[in-house]
Amino acid sequence: MNILITGGAGFIGSHLVDRLLEENNQVVIYDNLSLGKIENIERAIKDPNCIFIEGDILDKEKLYFVFKQNRFDAVFHFAANSDIEKSSKNPDIDFNNTFKTTYNILNMMREFNVKKIVFASSSAIYGKTTEKISEDYAPLFPISHYGAAKLASEAFISSFAENYGIQCWITRFPNVTGERATHGVIFDFINKLKKNPKELTVLGNGEQNKPYLYVGELIDAILFVFKNSNEKINYFNIGTSSRTKVKDIAKTVINTMNLSAKINYTGGETGWIGDVKEFSYDLSKINNLGWKSKMTSDDAIQKSIQYILENNKCKQ
Repeated sequence: MNILITGGAGFIGSHLVDRLLEENNQVVIYDNLSLGKIENIERAIKDPNCIFIEGDILDKEKLYFVFKQNRFDAVFHFAANSDIEKSSKNPDIDFNNTFKTTYNILNMMREFNVKKIVFASSSAIYGKTTEKISEDYAPLFPISHYGAAKLASEAFISSFAENYGIQCWITRFPNVTGERATHGVIFDFINKLKKNPKELTVLGNGEQNKPYLYVGELIDAILFVFKNSNEKINYFNIGTSSRTKVKDIAKTVINTMNLSAKINYTGGETGWIGDVKEFSYDLSKINNLGWKSKMTSDDAIQKSIQYILENNKCKQ
């Protein structure tokens, strides 16, 4: 297949690039490098089946040219804002970089008759709930601009599917961790401890409780549902059945770094506006399809910490 991957130089997108090239697909990476990094795709772009184009999805003229020059069989749309806290201060970030990018991609697909899209969505669409969340949970009231933009994107993907015969796969991620990550709680804790090994400040009360999925398993799941589900609109929660509390991540980081730092909590149930205190997925749908994570949430956390420390991937 000839596949366009938006955000393909990013944390998750670059792993997808590697996997699709391994499967002998032709891949076009489109990324503005605002969050993505060339180093993530250095090996990939040496492959004759891979092309990297630096560009912004909001640049309609350049995006038009990319679609015109390539006959894409499918689009994996992974470009989006990934900093929920930052967009709380400026909602334009998610309106433009999470929602409008999706709309522009869909319009180009309509224009050039591309019939398949795989969309990176999020648990953030479900909002604030302590229930175990199935794909059909309702009502949907996101509490972050990021979640709202992902939900609006899903809605437009649905309408384009109906109006223009586009088939879609919507994959709703949990917290994802692993190689090439550029931010998140593990990074924050390691950076703080490098600056002050005697004390770690943790936002909230440490009881925030969420599933963490290793990036390699996420890619496995995305491609599994793409190959094994064939409805007009295919939508799946992707995750692991276990969860990890923030206070336990803090302790694991401290122990792995061989420190005895004191943990100070700022208080409150969440770390920032738009942060969801806790959630857990009902994974029956994807499990029944035939995919299940092999790693626990704690396993994913530990492996990520080890990788970051061994590869010196945090800021000094």
